Amino acid sequence: MDTPAPAPGPYREGLPPQPPGPPEGEQHFTGSETVRDLVIGMADGLTVPFALAAGLSGAVAANPLIVTAGLAEIAAGCVAMGLGGYLAARTDAQHYQAERKREEAETHTYPDREKWEVSAILHRYGAAGETLQRATEAIAADRRRWVDFMMRFELELSEPAADRAVRSAATIGGAYVVGGLIPLSPYILLDGVAEALVASSLMTGIALFGFGWLKARATGLPVLRGAVQTLAIGGLAAVVAYAVARLVGG
Repeated sequence: MDTPAPAPGPYREGLPPQPPGPPEGEQHFTGSETVRDLVIGMADGLTVPFALAAGLSGAVAANPLIVTAGLAEIAAGCVAMGLGGYLAARTDAQHYQAERKREEAETHTYPDREKWEVSAILHRYGAAGETLQRATEAIAADRRRWVDFMMRFELELSEPAADRAVRSAATIGGAYVVGGLIPLSPYILLDGVAEALVASSLMTGIALFGFGWLKARATGLPVLRGAVQTLAIGGLAAVVAYAVARLVGG
């Protein structure tokens, strides 16, 4: 006769075993920062070089000049956008570290006040009485956990990844290059300026629609609405930039 397997014991610190859940595990989207960088780089990469090439199409009769100007703009835009993403991510990291140091100092200088703030936060989630007191003391018993709690629930700040700035710069810059080559490629492959402009407009529209579809699918939003929205916003930006380029260029 087989001996039944013993029931699983409690987890650390008295936490009970995890109840069964979805067979494939909980599915949550966690790449919001990467998607944001891709959106920034790809959207600008598709619209700005397209507007430049389209504006030049009415002023020059040779594709090589348009290609040269387009490649120069893509290179400059890649560096500028990538540097902007790097500096923004560095600023976020510096802001987090500065706030964490301030919060650590406050737990030393004003411990009773900081414990009260922990209690106030827990009270908003329904804790009260002895449960509230015990939970507050448990959190404040470990300084790092205490500060982590305050950063997350009082200041609503999450610690950026150590390589966030570099990844942001590479993602935005790379997406800008990929996006910029799409509207410029017809001017590289075709001889006629008019034909290249038509092909560039079609390819840019398709790319905006497809990019919006992929973005919406990755983030769990309605794919058709995301695709149409991205196409409309990117198309509007491209039309405005094209109109300005034609107006300035005569």
